[in-house]
Amino acid sequence: MALLLGIDTGGTYTDAVLFDDKQSQVIAKAKSLTTRHDLAIGISGAVTRVIDAAQIDAATIELVSLSTTLATNALVEGQQRRIGLVMIGFSESDIQRQGLASALGNDPMVRIAGGHNVTGDEAASLDLAALDTWLEGAGKTVTGYAVAGYFSTRNPQHEIRVRDHIRSRTHLPVTCSHELTSQLDGPRRALTCVLNARLIPLIDGLIGATARFLDDRNIKAPVMVVRGDGALIAADVARERPIETILSGPAATLVGAAFLTGSQDALVSDIGGTTTDIAVMKNGAPRLDPLGARVGPYQTMVQAVAMRTIGLGGDSEVRLHEEGMRVTLELGPRRAMPVSLLALEHRDMVHAALEKQLRAEVARPSDARFVVPMPVTDAARAGLSSAEAALLDKIGNRPKAVEDVAETRTESGALNRLVINGLVLMSSLTPSDAAHVLGLHSGWDGDAARQAATLMARRRGAKGEVLFETPEAVAEAIIARLVRRSGEALMDVALHEDGFTLDHPSRHPLMIAALEKKTGVSSIRFDFNLPIVGVGASAPTYYPMVGDLLESEVVLPEHSDVANALGAVVGHVRITGESVILSPGPGRFRVHGPSDQHDFTDLEAAAEAAISGLKADLAIRAEAAGADDIDITVDRKDVSAFTDGQEIFVESRIIAVATGRPRLAHS
Repeated sequence: MALLLGIDTGGTYTDAVLFDDKQSQVIAKAKSLTTRHDLAIGISGAVTRVIDAAQIDAATIELVSLSTTLATNALVEGQQRRIGLVMIGFSESDIQRQGLASALGNDPMVRIAGGHNVTGDEAASLDLAALDTWLEGAGKTVTGYAVAGYFSTRNPQHEIRVRDHIRSRTHLPVTCSHELTSQLDGPRRALTCVLNARLIPLIDGLIGATARFLDDRNIKAPVMVVRGDGALIAADVARERPIETILSGPAATLVGAAFLTGSQDALVSDIGGTTTDIAVMKNGAPRLDPLGARVGPYQTMVQAVAMRTIGLGGDSEVRLHEEGMRVTLELGPRRAMPVSLLALEHRDMVHAALEKQLRAEVARPSDARFVVPMPVTDAARAGLSSAEAALLDKIGNRPKAVEDVAETRTESGALNRLVINGLVLMSSLTPSDAAHVLGLHSGWDGDAARQAATLMARRRGAKGEVLFETPEAVAEAIIARLVRRSGEALMDVALHEDGFTLDHPSRHPLMIAALEKKTGVSSIRFDFNLPIVGVGASAPTYYPMVGDLLESEVVLPEHSDVANALGAVVGHVRITGESVILSPGPGRFRVHGPSDQHDFTDLEAAAEAAISGLKADLAIRAEAAGADDIDITVDRKDVSAFTDGQEIFVESRIIAVATGRPRLAHS
């Protein structure tokens, strides 16, 4: 028996699975609520339960592997840790490209002279004096730094010098764009770098919490983390490159779903607390997105599965959206702690607030809404405005009703910014609460859920009309909205996979007619040619209804509730490297990538050096990533063009891939 422990930390639940690698079977599984204020508590709960259920000695575990939706959730929900961006050699107009300015928001940024050209030669001298001036001012208010240099993938020296300089001055985390991708497009590299810098504290906290618990239980096994493409990397690597864990949970789900179903072709949908992640699996493997992972509004350069992620889950915030005279019920994209879950630990406060609101003569938008404080570092507090700092002090260290802390418009604005920055969490009515009202779930405080739904039933439309007759009607409308949006998302993914590039084709009148089963002279129907595999803790609750809506087959495999945690331990380590050979002049060839020598007068000699350098670099990186029995494959593509009857060399692109099984404790 070779025991492997898989852990998945999601927005609501932390799952644990014990897997026998020799027998290829699940030995035990368990769940615990994710504790965002201290992730170690949730991890400890799930792992302790799964070890007790299996009745094994924890010291015999040979591998621990994590998957997580924390990075994905943070981006989908718009959470932002304050970071500083250093742009080397870029123009002001570059900041406006690829959504970089929007992603940066109000975080400090400085442009300094430096950078390189397309052949890797220095374009301008690096201005460290300007960097020092900025570090003494706006650069002091951040939790980490992102550094992006012009053509740094051709020559990273200026990024490296800036990185080392900042680290020596601040001792804070610094991310360089060339460390994350070898692709061009500086603004998108900078965007990817910014997101990585923001995620470092989050992933570092997860890995640190896991390490502390494992040490307490005398588990000495190596710790791995699932990347967004489904491959595994060592925890220390993930700490430095947390951007690679975007779509970690969904990627692990696909690996787990393939293992559980044995199906080679399927439409896999993973519904969690915060997001629903949908991907097409063909020939037993997910397709990778050639453009990089897209999460929410951000198109990154991180290699990941081609997956549609939407802010829709069991814990999606329920809100009434007013547009003119029309009021609609909407879900997400922001996650909220279900009121029924908050009431488990804070019953007296929650019920007192809800009962007070029910006694009020007029319904208010703040009804059934609570604010939950989260841990705040000194660095995060340093970046707050005076209004935000004052409100954070007013909130204190215990959950409170929103009406008791945000009494003015200024305080409401400050509260929203604190939520965006991940310093507090909202608690309000969610689909999980609706499921408690309707008796579909029963694990949390159903009375609190019913009171919250009753408060929403008191709300009126723009003309004063009744929107919902009963709390049950509210709950039914919430579940129906979740099911409808799930069906629409599945249709969008299927149509996009078939080459239809319309924006939200499910909203086309013909697709709406198919979903609503309208009939007349014609009858319109939409069919799926692949089975829909539903995974996630709440999939058995909602996906039979999704199948009924779409009139399609839905498969809910055994252990689908822990597919993420299972996928975390049945994957492989895979590291990719790339070198490009360009010609800076006639008869000259330059290797851009790891190599003992970079300039040559012969293409084949340059290619040989590039391949040798790549193999050596990948062997080191794969071993650092935790791989055993490493195998490296190399692919070379030469590109030429014909001009005036002559063949002109354009480039040679060499891609190498190292794969291996994760290293076990006793191997």
